Amino acid sequence: MNEKNQSFETSLSRLEQIVRALERGDIALEESLNLFQEGTQLVRSCQKLLDDAELQVKKVHAGADGTPVEGDFIDDAE
Repeated sequence: MNEKNQSFETSLSRLEQIVRALERGDIALEESLNLFQEGTQLVRSCQKLLDDAELQVKKVHAGADGTPVEGDFIDDAE
């Protein structure tokens, strides 16, 4: 597993912990605010990693003259 995937997985795991803690409702207001702020930063970080990954997923196909052309990946099975 490369470092970006590990970072995404770690961030997502921490975000899940934060959500569970906030849903329990048994923590002080100040700590809840701190966790909420940490969570929003993690969401932004995860979204950036997903956006970057999406840019890397490309489909290479043959152009009209037979040369390889890179384009957006579209799942034809859908």
